[in-house]
Amino acid sequence: MNTYIGNHTSRTNFDEVVLPHLDAAHRLARWLTRNEHDAEDAVQEASLRAFRSLRTFSGVNARAWFLRIVRNTCYGSFSRRPLQHTDVFDEEHHSSGEPVMTPETLMLQADDAMLIEHAMRDLPDRFRELLVLREIEGLSYKELARVFGIPMGTVMSGLSRARQAFQRALSVRLQHTNRQSSAPSRSCACPGRLDRLNCY
Repeated sequence: MNTYIGNHTSRTNFDEVVLPHLDAAHRLARWLTRNEHDAEDAVQEASLRAFRSLRTFSGVNARAWFLRIVRNTCYGSFSRRPLQHTDVFDEEHHSSGEPVMTPETLMLQADDAMLIEHAMRDLPDRFRELLVLREIEGLSYKELARVFGIPMGTVMSGLSRARQAFQRALSVRLQHTNRQSSAPSRSCACPGRLDRLNCY
């Protein structure tokens, strides 16, 4: 693929490689920066980086290639914490003395999208990224491996742990919400692909 900055070929390739994935890039940036303005700036900067780096694109899986640039941009320029490969999940903090509810029970009770978002924000960054990219953006295991630069087996085990962590975090949020409202249960109204977060 011959791409030179500023010529027609480069512009065409950018339109084909990057533009179709801007919405996914913005959603990912929004989760990572937790700020709408920063998310917009991050996507703009990532797009510029992608344009400058088009000659390095192999032609395989533009979405994974661009989302990796977005991810690195968010951590490099719009985050106060350095990029880490692992985050410690405080199981004691997200666990209660009671048995953990099943995924089906949790999702049937979670009728508030904000509740799910709060549970997602309770997760370590790596878990949250995996769930957003897999369950919301629909990336395959292979694409996730490209985005994170890790083996596919590590992706699969990480997703399993992320789903368990989400289940615990949502359980804690539900119990806290039900205690505040004295409501016996909540019904489900999960948006998009979030109803698959606990599916193995």
